[in-house]
Amino acid sequence: MDPHVKLCEELFSAARSEFKHLKYYYFHNFLYESVWTKSHRRHAETTSTFEIINKYSKDYKIIFVGDATMAPYEITHIGGSIEHYNEEAGAVWIKRITDAYDHMIWINPTPKDYWEHSYSIEIVKELLEDRMFPLTVKGLEEAMTLLTK
Repeated sequence: MDPHVKLCEELFSAARSEFKHLKYYYFHNFLYESVWTKSHRRHAETTSTFEIINKYSKDYKIIFVGDATMAPYEITHIGGSIEHYNEEAGAVWIKRITDAYDHMIWINPTPKDYWEHSYSIEIVKELLEDRMFPLTVKGLEEAMTLLTK
């Protein structure tokens, strides 16, 4: 994600003015049992993913932002995280989110032409039922149309 930091900062800045309530969390590569609110404090101050699912009602809209480019085992395997030992596969956590929320999308800053070259992007697209959009004006328009249906 390092090459996409500036673009993502611009996206978050614009989003703050467009959403009445905006709460954001960080994760590294893929969603597991916890996330964090301060990137530099990610090992010290975590929030349980279950807590988020239980705190925010089904009518909330979930937007993931990430390049979805990682080793496929980070999504599919127990212990696949490169930062800690995850007791459940990331795919299990994404399934919990898709079960809990009707409105969810993934914004990918990697140009769409490159998506087919990454198996992990294909896995994420499948898990999210093809609700991945490029971080372009057209991609954001399509994503917001789907998110607001």
